Amino acid sequence: MDDRYGSDVLAAGWRERAAKPVPQVPAEIDLVVEVADDGFCGAVTRVQGGNVELEDRLGRKRLFPLGGGFLIDGAAVRLTVPTAAPQGTRRTASGSFVVADQRARVALPSRILVEGKHDAELVEKVWGADLRVEGVVVEFLQGVDLLDELLDAEPPSAKRRYGVLVDHLVPGSKESRIADAVARGPHGKHVRIVGHPFVDVWQCVTPRALGVARWPEIPRGTDWKTGICRAFGWPYETQGDTGRAWQHILSKVHTYRDLEPALLGRVEELIDFVTEPQG
Repeated sequence: MDDRYGSDVLAAGWRERAAKPVPQVPAEIDLVVEVADDGFCGAVTRVQGGNVELEDRLGRKRLFPLGGGFLIDGAAVRLTVPTAAPQGTRRTASGSFVVADQRARVALPSRILVEGKHDAELVEKVWGADLRVEGVVVEFLQGVDLLDELLDAEPPSAKRRYGVLVDHLVPGSKESRIADAVARGPHGKHVRIVGHPFVDVWQCVTPRALGVARWPEIPRGTDWKTGICRAFGWPYETQGDTGRAWQHILSKVHTYRDLEPALLGRVEELIDFVTEPQG
């Protein structure tokens, strides 16, 4: 008679047969993992001698033996030695592959415009290598209010497109009204305006990268950056204080993983727009 229930579930090796296989994941540079034993979370910085080095958001580095005991998005994995990658396949801060022996191109007529210096510095830190390869220049406007003036002075065209990144692009905001007016105007065909929903580009850095639970809520009527500095206990009396606060925030950004997805997709969209082959 056939055994309807298969082999004895208590036979030797039943635990191993029932166990779910743990996937093996190469410990590639910048892979973010968590150590199951103590919760230490960091990005892979190097693999050497059977060990993997992880660096957390505070810059602390620790070595762990390769193998089991790691989590990715809460699921158990085994870290393995990464396969030897061909020379020149390192990744940039944006996650793109480094182009070996590629010099920066002559700047394209098309360019990306951002609202201010801090926006430009953040884009440069994460996408700078990619932009130099593509020959894309990033300029800042000192405020989206000045966009119309620039478009009139240097009109865009099929050969000179402008991609514009703005803060607080949400329904009903000043920024959204300006974007709608430009899209309907004579320059709309060769200008693409996108943005993130945050009050300021500072908030595009994830709380996790800063080592905090969330960005503070700043009441209406209070200068936003001043309020942030107060909430974090940083000096805020002078413009220099604000600049130093931003440099501290920027220092916590190492790769695209330290930025909010709401910004990542928009910058990639603008790069595609200004580098699109001319028809």
